[in-house]
Amino acid sequence: MARALINVPKTARRGEIVEIRAMVAHSMETGYRMGPNGVNMPRDIIRRFVCAYDGEEVFAAELFPAMSANPFIAFTLVATTSGTISFAWTDDAGETQTASADITVS
Repeated sequence: MARALINVPKTARRGEIVEIRAMVAHSMETGYRMGPNGVNMPRDIIRRFVCAYDGEEVFAAELFPAMSANPFIAFTLVATTSGTISFAWTDDAGETQTASADITVS
């Protein structure tokens, strides 16, 4: 996997609903396309995306071959405490790409 881009507000008020956006650069090869040699290219997709807020899982998604390359995921959560929002993408090969951002809640 390559780079991950995340967008988390730096600050929020307690109880405020904030939008979280995350994208990882990944080709999401389905395994159905033919390569230049006429053989199917091996499947390599991101299978699972997980987001944790201050150590507690708040969002998770299972991804499938129909998902586009460089998957973009957006969701909301309620800002309750200052802490770290962490992200993890795991692909077919078992490789995990992680990223994190801090949010300050007042």
